[in-house]
Amino acid sequence: MLVVFLLVVFILAKFAWKPIIKGLKDRENEIQGALDLAERTRAEMIQLKSDNEKLIAEANAVRDQILRDAKEAADRTILESKDKAAAEAQKMIEGARETIRNEQQLAVSKIRKEVAVLSLEIAEKVLQRELKDKEAQERLIAELASSARLN
Repeated sequence: MLVVFLLVVFILAKFAWKPIIKGLKDRENEIQGALDLAERTRAEMIQLKSDNEKLIAEANAVRDQILRDAKEAADRTILESKDKAAAEAQKMIEGARETIRNEQQLAVSKIRKEVAVLSLEIAEKVLQRELKDKEAQERLIAELASSARLN
């Protein structure tokens, strides 16, 4: 039995141990390579995650800046529009006031003309009534002449 055992050990050592050990070493190398690859992949994933977080932070900062700029631009536009509207309203008010003044002066002028025309018509009618007779005419002429000399 010892001889058989030694013969089996010798045959195994001569023919089987080298391929078994070589297979085990190859398998160990494959496992180690897979572990190294997994470690590199993990490190790359950590780096990618860090880069992604950095990119997200930068994108958020850019977004916030764009939003601030847009709000400032909107506020400026609103303020400019309000100022422009106020200026236009002031121009319209001044134009309306000027038109009212012109219309008022025109109306006063027309009223004065009409008052003058009416006064002349009234005076003419009054004079026609009062001066129907010759005596009344002479008295009026005398009064006017005496008052004209006093002035």
